[in-house]
Amino acid sequence: MRLVTDSAAPAPKRRRTRTVAAAVSGCALVLAAGTPAAAHTNGGHGGRNTEYVALGDSYTSGPLIPTQVDANCARSDHNYPSLVAAERRTSVFVDMSCAGATTEEMWKPQGTNGPQLDAVDEDTDLVTVQIGGNDVGFGSIIATCAQLAAKDLTGNPCQQYYTSSGVDQLALTVLKTAPKITKVLRDVHERSPHARVLVVGYPDLLPDDGSGCYPSVPFAAKDFPYLRDTEKRLNLMLRLTAALNHAEYVDTYGPTRGHDMCKSPADRWIEPLQPASPAAPAHPNAKGEAAMAEAVLDRLDTGRGH
Repeated sequence: MRLVTDSAAPAPKRRRTRTVAAAVSGCALVLAAGTPAAAHTNGGHGGRNTEYVALGDSYTSGPLIPTQVDANCARSDHNYPSLVAAERRTSVFVDMSCAGATTEEMWKPQGTNGPQLDAVDEDTDLVTVQIGGNDVGFGSIIATCAQLAAKDLTGNPCQQYYTSSGVDQLALTVLKTAPKITKVLRDVHERSPHARVLVVGYPDLLPDDGSGCYPSVPFAAKDFPYLRDTEKRLNLMLRLTAALNHAEYVDTYGPTRGHDMCKSPADRWIEPLQPASPAAPAHPNAKGEAAMAEAVLDRLDTGRGH
């Protein structure tokens, strides 16, 4: 199966047996509007009955991507957990992802969305976790850097703003977020000792070569590589924290490289600050969610410990 239809999309590691149309149909079967998505289908992928819980923030929930099934959490029925659940034919699927979530929302309600970890129990077989971006402050960082750009379009005013006494404060914030991710993963294991746990990284938001695209993405020229490297530090932290806590890491940066928010509307899987496709600013569109779904599915196909 190829969930991403763009001709430049990375080829899946093996041919999947279901079509895009079948996956879309499956999404409708496993989602319930207005509440955390939960449903039962007949049987599991390959004869397995899998109970799958998705935890995460807006990169997981898919804000503005049709069709939105939970206004409180800006949750789409075409986000990557829904596509994964449809492809795997999970017997139970609960999508607790919610826009704006931080690690704190793993244990406390977020509007009508209950504590995300409450969906994980001893019967859960699979958990995906994509969290940490809001702990680092993705939204405020983007807004701040956009406002500072006019000060020096050829320089790095954003990097200077986030540097204090020679220390990169964003790099420090990433390090301080690691114990929070560790706490989440330990709680997941405690609630469901036998579950397979996947930590999903964040996709490629800015050009990997460090180039810019002002004013489409209104950052100063030298802040593009700085912000790229900040995201890479976040993903590296997630990878290492997963490895130290008996979880598997899913790289979504590599598979989405070259489809960042600076690319043309036809080629990008991440929308810029003024989206041309249905998606939140600086967030994956439907193609981006599909690419992340492929990355998760490829990881599931490799088996534990690989």
